[in-house]
Amino acid sequence: MIKEKGKSVMNNLKWNYYSKRFSHIYVEQQIIDHPSTIQLLRHFPEAQIIVIKHFKDVFCRKGQNYLSQHKAQSLIIASKQGKLVYSGAKVCQNFGNEHFYYTSCVMNCLYNCEYCYLKGMYPSGNMVIFINIEDILKEVEQILQQHSAYICVSYDTDLIAIEGLTGFVKIWTEFVKTHSNLKIEIRTKCCSKKVIQDIEVVDGVIYAITVSPQYIIERYEHGTASMADRINWAKSMMDKGHLVRLCFDPMIYCNDWKYHYKGMLDTISQNLDMQKLMDVSIGSFRISVDYLKNMRNNDPYSDITQYPYENDKGVYHYKTQVMCEMEQFLAARLTDLVGSNKVFMWNN
Repeated sequence: MIKEKGKSVMNNLKWNYYSKRFSHIYVEQQIIDHPSTIQLLRHFPEAQIIVIKHFKDVFCRKGQNYLSQHKAQSLIIASKQGKLVYSGAKVCQNFGNEHFYYTSCVMNCLYNCEYCYLKGMYPSGNMVIFINIEDILKEVEQILQQHSAYICVSYDTDLIAIEGLTGFVKIWTEFVKTHSNLKIEIRTKCCSKKVIQDIEVVDGVIYAITVSPQYIIERYEHGTASMADRINWAKSMMDKGHLVRLCFDPMIYCNDWKYHYKGMLDTISQNLDMQKLMDVSIGSFRISVDYLKNMRNNDPYSDITQYPYENDKGVYHYKTQVMCEMEQFLAARLTDLVGSNKVFMWNN
């Protein structure tokens, strides 16, 4: 286990942390008496509860400031309607799966990463929890009756960071256990001991932890676990038998990026049994033109949003030479560590 300043840095999210996280909670009238709503509200005895007709009345109203809202988030409890499972986006990796989907039980995240596409996609910095996960699972079952599926369930939030509130990770795990033709990916920057202790090992559930150099974490991934925490958590999960993927995605350009990313890989290889990893993914920062436009308006002083990216068919990324050099640098070293068959790269 990695040590920092002479002590273990395995992160243990405090589950009573939520009680003062949200001072205002909006609840849709139609699900005010839903058992999951009642259970959620028990975490917030001091919050002001505001009943609303529809979550979009709050989440999509005009004139919102994403950054200001995110600093003092409100919580919205809602029921998700319409289509609930979507085809995977082209900027995301499908890891060789033909039938690739994603779904969102939660909108927005506790963390505040400057490069997060949610800041360009959503008009609000508040968090929405859809309590009707049973409806999402029903739609997944309909898909599974036609063919197998690979579903990313935590692209629009960090489910592990709010597992103490929702229990969604456990619900998804139990669902996968009874559906042999389903695989899910749960992506995270959280290092919860609760998940290690409470969540059963299930084939088909992949825990994908985003790993960045500490230099990048401190500057751009605000509120997230340290690099050392993430590596220790990955080790603990693998030791228990979980499938673990390391995601070096997005890679962020900075001065001396080779030094920082090499140091990160050296630390990982010294502390993890690389052969136990399921696989690794690599991708430099990229984002749709429309999302970046919104992010630049919301955060005009961030060097992430204001970088002079190259527009390639509606997707912004680093200039091709820089992008290729960064990704190939990491790919060559990871191939030596885990083998080429376990290295997945995003291709535009």
